[in-house]
Amino acid sequence: MRISADGAETVALKALAWLAGNDELLPVFLGATGACEADLRAQAAEPAFLGSVLDFLMMDDAWVMQFCDSEGLAYEIPMQARMSLPGGEQVNWT
Repeated sequence: MRISADGAETVALKALAWLAGNDELLPVFLGATGACEADLRAQAAEPAFLGSVLDFLMMDDAWVMQFCDSEGLAYEIPMQARMSLPGGEQVNWT
């Protein structure tokens, strides 16, 4: 099932808020992306940045589970949302 672009952005914004509230993961995200806290606010409306938030979240199944459990989402929702944001398209090499 594919999530609409608006729905995907909503999921990614929830993930960003979840990360921002996580004192252990936020510094890891900032270090991995090279972003600062001001960048989070400035780029929160950018679909490509929101895609990077979901890319980071999906690096660890435990993070996905914690986020989804906190938001009452099915575990596959972040991946489905990522597919609807820039750079998340599935590539078919055949």
